[in-house]
Amino acid sequence: APNRAVAGRTEAQPEWHSGRSEAQPERQVGRAGGRPGRTLEELAARLRAAGGTLVATGGCFDIVHAGHVATLQAARRLGDHLVVLMNSDASVARLKGPGRPVVGAADRARVLEALDCVDAVVVFDEDDPREALRRLRPDVWAKGGDYGGAQLPEADVVRAGGGRVVLLPYLGGLSTTTIIERSAASVGRAS
Repeated sequence: APNRAVAGRTEAQPEWHSGRSEAQPERQVGRAGGRPGRTLEELAARLRAAGGTLVATGGCFDIVHAGHVATLQAARRLGDHLVVLMNSDASVARLKGPGRPVVGAADRARVLEALDCVDAVVVFDEDDPREALRRLRPDVWAKGGDYGGAQLPEADVVRAGGGRVVLLPYLGGLSTTTIIERSAASVGRAS
């Protein structure tokens, strides 16, 4: 089994330290070979030292579904290491509105970490991942095909860091919002 590491956050700075978190708010679980670094930059350096292409992707990942898994697997196929930049609970609430996220950050990170295609999960508090991407400097930034152009303000940051942006195929009809709406409608019919 790969070495496990926990990425924690102090203020806006992701940190890496050894060990495994118990479902604590704002803790992230990930894998990284060797002794984990203390910063996002050190995480990137450790993954790059292992060789290969560093790919990053990001999102809220509230109620992880088959569309998320397909996107993560496709992103991993673009390189050798996949880092998931995941919105914090506060960030999801600002972006998605009241009642979101349905699943807290610690649990969302744990589910993502359990996927073999994911090497590390880092939670960020901003509304978009530009600062985390500036610090990580991935070779590839991969997003689902439901995003594009103006919806990817982080693309310029990735390109400025020497990376490229790849839009992955989108599995239509699969979204957390749709799942929540169908679930609410189902509950309404049952009562």
